[in-house]
Amino acid sequence: MTAVSDSLIFREMFSTPEVAQIWADQRRTEYYLQFEAKLASVQARLGIIPKEAEQVIQSVCRFEYIDMERYASDTKQIGYPVLPLVKQLVKLANERDVSNQNLGEWVHWGATTQDVTDTATVLQLRDTCSVVSETLKGIIVALRGLCQKHASTPMAARSNLQQAVPITFGFKLARLLSTFQRHQQRLEEVLRRLLVVEFGGASGTLATLADTGLAMEVQEGLAKELGLGVPEIAWHTERDRIVEIGALFAMLAGTCAKFALDIKLLMQTEVGEVFEPYAAHRGSSSTMPQKRNPISSVYITALAATVKQLSAALFDSLVEDHERSTGPWEIEWIVLPQISTMTHAALVHTQALLEGLEVYPDAMRKNLNLTRGGIVSEAVMMALGKVMGRQKAHDLVYDLCIRLAKTPDKTLLDLLVENPSIKECGLDREALERLCDPENYLGLSKKMVERVLNV
Repeated sequence: MTAVSDSLIFREMFSTPEVAQIWADQRRTEYYLQFEAKLASVQARLGIIPKEAEQVIQSVCRFEYIDMERYASDTKQIGYPVLPLVKQLVKLANERDVSNQNLGEWVHWGATTQDVTDTATVLQLRDTCSVVSETLKGIIVALRGLCQKHASTPMAARSNLQQAVPITFGFKLARLLSTFQRHQQRLEEVLRRLLVVEFGGASGTLATLADTGLAMEVQEGLAKELGLGVPEIAWHTERDRIVEIGALFAMLAGTCAKFALDIKLLMQTEVGEVFEPYAAHRGSSSTMPQKRNPISSVYITALAATVKQLSAALFDSLVEDHERSTGPWEIEWIVLPQISTMTHAALVHTQALLEGLEVYPDAMRKNLNLTRGGIVSEAVMMALGKVMGRQKAHDLVYDLCIRLAKTPDKTLLDLLVENPSIKECGLDREALERLCDPENYLGLSKKMVERVLNV
């Protein structure tokens, strides 16, 4: 095990099979082969290479024909994975060339190592984003259902880990939903910039094909064959496309972690408002049978922190020397597979949490009453402020809250009813009872939930 995604024990926690497969040697090599096959096809159609060469190249660009042991050994010797593959393809094609014209020599015509590598990376990221997008849709569907169900479920908002004012659980989740919906938009926008081919030759100028007068047509044809766009110019050492998707993945994982943090806090024994989905023995302690620890939330926290650090490494790849770099490019080889698998794992855990989330409205109401009315002190202050002025009302209610903390047998309502200054304001007990009911001070929680749902 060199990474948790390689571990038989940990890989289902910190990776996913779908995305791990995308970044495996086989998929990457298949995309190298696809590049070479499509390039030959376009060049033959344009008359740059013989049609017979295209046919024999197409016939050997198959993963099962590649000697992977030799490929690995040659890559170690050469230092890059494309030339060893090209050498095998040339040999395979020449062996199949019944005309003895060495047609295999037309493999990789006019391309350079980084053209193949970058294009394969884009295709791998395309596949990754497709999987991520589907999971993101699942998260949004689950959130929408919870928002609708709990649009009016009252609970305490927390500020600096202290009870603040009443909100609804639907309002809390709608903020998360709104964030994921923005991420969905960001992903669509990023893909328009990311999904472009790389084909420029040694320094990006397509000099090897300039004499044909068809260099740009080859680039356009290759892009079309691969289902990619055409870049404005070569981007061998301009890595903003890759860095941008890495940053977005860090944001996605970070949003999952924000949700996970709230779940962990709401699962605390003293709170008990929300719990991760129940499964027998999940979250069990080896010594304390009563415990039900958060598990998925813990994984999400660790995944998001790691994705953030790995994504930060991508920013070093922005600083590449001249037209072909000496080192920063290879950072992508190391971190992109981990960023991709871990981001998707965080999203999968989040979707599972949301789909099976246990919500306890009774506990939420119980906690709303913990402060014996203190949570609605703002509502009382604002009502009194209309009569005596905001600051005077603030100071009065503040003093009452200090007394409330020292008299556990009293409620804020009791103290309000007893206070002579409040009696002078003309607020009777019935009016004060309405002010002290947390469910009467939910603001526009429900309307804001509806607004997010209607986006």
